[in-house]
Amino acid sequence: MSGTRTDVLLWIENWLTAKQSKQVLWLNGLAGTGKSTIAQTFTETSFLDGKLGASFFCSRGSEDRSSLKTIFPTIAHQLAYRCLALRQELLKVMEGNPNAVQNNLDIQMQELIVRPLKTANIQTLIIIDALDECKDDEPASALLYVLSKHIHKIPNVKFFLTGWPEPHIRSGFRSESLQPITEEFGLHKVGRSSVDKDIRLFFATRLTEIAKTQSDCDLPEGWPSSSELDTLCTKAAGLFIYAATVVKFVTSKVHQPAERLVDIISLPQSTIKEGKSGINQLYTEVLEQAFNNIPADDMDFYPQFRSAIGAVLLIFNPLPVNSLSTLLRVSNILPLSAHSTLSCLSPKTRLNLFKSFTNHFQTS
Repeated sequence: MSGTRTDVLLWIENWLTAKQSKQVLWLNGLAGTGKSTIAQTFTETSFLDGKLGASFFCSRGSEDRSSLKTIFPTIAHQLAYRCLALRQELLKVMEGNPNAVQNNLDIQMQELIVRPLKTANIQTLIIIDALDECKDDEPASALLYVLSKHIHKIPNVKFFLTGWPEPHIRSGFRSESLQPITEEFGLHKVGRSSVDKDIRLFFATRLTEIAKTQSDCDLPEGWPSSSELDTLCTKAAGLFIYAATVVKFVTSKVHQPAERLVDIISLPQSTIKEGKSGINQLYTEVLEQAFNNIPADDMDFYPQFRSAIGAVLLIFNPLPVNSLSTLLRVSNILPLSAHSTLSCLSPKTRLNLFKSFTNHFQTS
């Protein structure tokens, strides 16, 4: 929404325009903090400014958009569409190797991206959003590995990538050739007051629009009240996905908005209503991705999973993994310790995810 995330967007814009900035920017953060929305906005503004070369938005729910092998051909197509000189170079590549799009990632990047860009010698921006949503079984991100091998050949091209700090993605960014040229921006580092201000503005704007447009609803004057907005911001706990879910819940065409809002704020520490509206699906997907390699009938894993995760949710202050193991009296004889249970989630993901669980899923 216009007027929100202005500090973050300004920082990203400064990275793009500054001559001395690093060639790669990695935006990461907890699910629901707005990575893809920020990437979408940055893509739109960069396109309007004529700075965007190409973009690819990964999506786990789409076969084409969750395959790594579709990224470089898509980017090459967009680059060719926007730059005549690059289009001519790409045509030469395709004439010499018509099956280039079917090759592995390394050859794809060399033939479809690096060679045309190097010859055309243009300055541009490439955006890849939600890299973690692409299928990748490599210990380190296959795409980042290829990028690290060839990015030095196209120094005039900047790359903006977003995604969860999953282990294989973190490993990719830590490669010797990629780490020195990568700037990392964690959305969890943005001041909470700034985030709450944006979320409050979003709630106030969207709910006021409901009051103006739904003339058949008997809404009290000054709805929503300042105290109601305060409660909503507290419950959102910094998650924009929560705010969007609540607005969708309140705007139901078969319910009174004021009554739906009361359902949300009447129990400040409960998210039963909005959870059923969509946010539970988000966290279910988070956990399924983190533990998708564990068999459903593993009788050793799940009791310890409940014990370890339950402790994280209930303790007032976070504890190191070793302290958790001691607290839970995990024996070395057991096949899975609290350490290995929690290591299925990356450190930043684990910390942010469980902070959000504490805020959102402990009902009264």
